[in-house]
Amino acid sequence: MDVAAYFAERGALVDRHLAALVPPRGEAAAPRTLQAAMRHLLLPGGKRLRPVLAMAASEAVGGTPEAALPVAAAVELVHTYSLIHDDLPCIDDDTERRGGPTVHVAFDEALAVLAGDALLALAFEVLSSGASGSAAPETERVLATVGELAAAAGATALVGGQVDDLALESCAGPGDELAEQVESIHRRKSAALLTAAITGGARLGGAGETELEVLRRFGGDVGVAFQIADDLLDQGNEDGCSLVRVFGPERARARAEVLLDGALGLIEAWGDRAEPLRECARSAVRRSR
Repeated sequence: MDVAAYFAERGALVDRHLAALVPPRGEAAAPRTLQAAMRHLLLPGGKRLRPVLAMAASEAVGGTPEAALPVAAAVELVHTYSLIHDDLPCIDDDTERRGGPTVHVAFDEALAVLAGDALLALAFEVLSSGASGSAAPETERVLATVGELAAAAGATALVGGQVDDLALESCAGPGDELAEQVESIHRRKSAALLTAAITGGARLGGAGETELEVLRRFGGDVGVAFQIADDLLDQGNEDGCSLVRVFGPERARARAEVLLDGALGLIEAWGDRAEPLRECARSAVRRSR
């Protein structure tokens, strides 16, 4: 499988969908400065890992990539909102993102906050609107997907993980205890949203509860391994504490491989239709840039 071509094809599908969503159409369009701030980091975007995983998960359970498009777009909107807010001076105080100025640098701090707020609200508008139309999944599936994404973005997951990350001032302390703390932050701050993409895509693709439970475990482990890979690439530049700082590069890389191998083992028997999901996971964890 050509995983680069798969990412390019699925990512383009997501990009076209997002470009049509921001700015909104009609007389009630948002102010132009807000539209520009919302698009600044969203388009063109980054790797589109989460939406591509959502579509691959739909395919893995017998659905189509298009079936997962509402949650793929919604997750990318939530992810972009979180990056805008993380970059703010009161949190990570970053001035560059994806090769350009961060939103608060390109515009101003207040507009960056509001653009993030607007993207978060739009995510749930997009996802809930996926319940309409003749080919829409049943309402229960959409509602469950909305609920899982909201939880992944909330106080017990992404936001709570960010709070604990800010509170963890250094990587000093007993190694095993600190590693548990850091991995807990990764599971909430990074892996929860990635897992919501995978389970959401699978649910809209027709997955049953048994398959979804497997994919929750798969997404959690792949998400932590992905964060370790990210920190390995950003050594010396990463914000906060990381397993790379706790363990050192070699042991952290080994931990990522253990997590990836365990995740892949969970869907080993799912056959050829799950190969895109497996390959996307491998690519995310073993990438060189």
